[in-house]
Amino acid sequence: MSSSLSISTPKAAATRCFLPAASMLLALPAGVALLVGTATPAFSKDAAATSEKKGPQSGTLVMRTKGGEKLPPAIQLGTDMDVTVSGNIARVRVTQVFRNRSQDWVEGTYLYPLSEGAAVDSLKMTVGNRVIIGKIKKREEAREIYETAKAQGKKAGLVEQQRPNMFTNSVANIGPGETVMVVIEYQMPLKQLDGIFSMRLPLVVGPRYVPPHSITDKAALDDAKTVTAAPIASPKDGKINPVSINVDLAPGFKPANIDSAYHKVYIDGKGKRRAISLAKGTVPQDRDFELSWRSASANPVLSLYKEQVQDKHYIMASITPPVQDEKSYIPPREMVFVIDNSGSMSGESMVEAKASLIHALGTLRPRDHFNIIRFDDTMELVFDTSIAATPENIEAAKTFTNALEADGGTEMLPALKAALVDHQVTDRSKVVRQVIFLTDGNISNEDEMLEAIGGDAGNSRVFTVGIGSAPNNYLMNRMATNGRGIYTNIADTKEVTVRMAKLLDMLSRPSVQDLQVSVTGNGFDLTPKRLPDLYAGEPLVLLGVSDSMVGKVTVSGLIGKKRWKQSLDLVDAIASPSVAKLWARRRIDDIEADRILDKIDDKEADKQITQLGLDFHIVTSMTSLVAVDETPSRPKGTPLRVEDLPINLPKGWDFDHLFGGETAQASLANEVTLANRQATKKFKLPQTATNYMGGLLGGLLAFLIGAFGLITLRRRHKITKDI
Repeated sequence: MSSSLSISTPKAAATRCFLPAASMLLALPAGVALLVGTATPAFSKDAAATSEKKGPQSGTLVMRTKGGEKLPPAIQLGTDMDVTVSGNIARVRVTQVFRNRSQDWVEGTYLYPLSEGAAVDSLKMTVGNRVIIGKIKKREEAREIYETAKAQGKKAGLVEQQRPNMFTNSVANIGPGETVMVVIEYQMPLKQLDGIFSMRLPLVVGPRYVPPHSITDKAALDDAKTVTAAPIASPKDGKINPVSINVDLAPGFKPANIDSAYHKVYIDGKGKRRAISLAKGTVPQDRDFELSWRSASANPVLSLYKEQVQDKHYIMASITPPVQDEKSYIPPREMVFVIDNSGSMSGESMVEAKASLIHALGTLRPRDHFNIIRFDDTMELVFDTSIAATPENIEAAKTFTNALEADGGTEMLPALKAALVDHQVTDRSKVVRQVIFLTDGNISNEDEMLEAIGGDAGNSRVFTVGIGSAPNNYLMNRMATNGRGIYTNIADTKEVTVRMAKLLDMLSRPSVQDLQVSVTGNGFDLTPKRLPDLYAGEPLVLLGVSDSMVGKVTVSGLIGKKRWKQSLDLVDAIASPSVAKLWARRRIDDIEADRILDKIDDKEADKQITQLGLDFHIVTSMTSLVAVDETPSRPKGTPLRVEDLPINLPKGWDFDHLFGGETAQASLANEVTLANRQATKKFKLPQTATNYMGGLLGGLLAFLIGAFGLITLRRRHKITKDI
């Protein structure tokens, strides 16, 4: 499988940190090709201009050999998504079709995103009149089956998890002129907040920043390759990868206020059922699709679903605490705002992030304290510690925010560690400390971020605001969950005021603390184990397994100084065919969290995840879906070409800033000059940033390797631009 890898370097060596579309090709032993993103793409302005003139047409896949020369295009015919919403659960069927228009036999790979908590359990591949059903296998076994089938000329498909919200699908031995249809199915829980239900379908994966210190060995290098986004299509060539979306909405009550935040939709039906489709029929896959609704009669505050699989009973319970009186006392707060001004935030994302922060600053009161930390591949604290929210201090913070520009890499970890340092500038018995992260979260070292929160969150509550049309929802959700906070997404500048106002209002109200869950008359094993704080309108969603369905689930906690309690009788649970797999997916997330925090060793974690994947027939980090047609189709001795399908840049991202422009097209000499100039930029790093020197050395090493590869390739006159 071919892939593009982005390795970043500190600003002392580079200003661009993840460029899969503009990379240097390094020659490695045994014919291995590795694409390493550098600060400035290794091609001249003339080469770039020539490549642009000969760029692909809209909707086409430009194929290349490993030598880099262009080959006949194959058309990506598009994607169809059928979604069935039943109660609090959605079942999604994704059908992707493309035709090989070349005269060669091809293996195609593509990267696609999934919703948080989704469980992939079905793979069907159709070639001509043959339908091939996928089977779940251990990851290594599935890969071996696929590679063997590929070598034997057999049609084969493979679905592998790269992250809980990112999968790779590979299809081998697609013959000249053949059309291939791949159908993947998954199910996911819906989100509920303040009486509003919502469903988010990620449609595009943004390029991931790979911190240099995370590339420690071959395994880490291989992992970085898998999460780096596929080739990015230039907006100048038009949008590719069209998608159609159809939703059968049956939430169990009459829905009202149905809204699609980012796409125009057509709504049909009445009563408790609605049929929803895209108004334009199809749209490019360049931003996530979100649908929301609420009950026409009342806001459901609790729900209970069940499923029996063999002799085990599974439940999903959702309990929402009451909304507090708006006139209730609002305690003082300490708020630390962390804003991402890296290169991936260029364009609309930076505008949204700055507007969000300025809006938040305007809500502070004199008795509040605050600070701002900005980061790219450097970091800066506006104030040494949190200070009082006086008009003068707020005005200084707004001036600082307005001057921010997006550039450089995405070194989130030092900024997170700095934000979690509690200098005790306020009375912890009276003041809640809240950290608000504004970023797209498109990095590869998610585990390090979650480890920092899980191991050192202390008195802080972490709230994440995903900025842009395609944020890393997995990381943003897990950071908020582990930090006992809330995740909010702002994908459009028109949403800043409304969504930030709602988030800040929730943060100002007393949360439900000291949460406790008990099950009387039964021994349910419930997840999550570590219960979060709850805010007004935010439900607690529990998943559990037991030998019987007898008893009551009771949730209690403190709202201010008052004890609150809510109970559900298990006999009232509604049957659902999806609860067991959602429990398994959540259980796997718990195991991965325990692994990060060293509560379980790698061997035991792998063993448990493997067993869950096999038992529930779902794709995990340790299990994959593989489908093989036993009849060979590629003639023996005929070569097989490996191709990556390109994707759109997420809507709002600045393509020229990331992949072009004067900086990206500068010569190697100009790069060194720029690096020397950037090295003098003022920045501060706290004592917690222990990996910075290692990252600097790692980045310098990557830079030197890249320069060597560039010189070698220039001598061979084989420098190309990866589109």
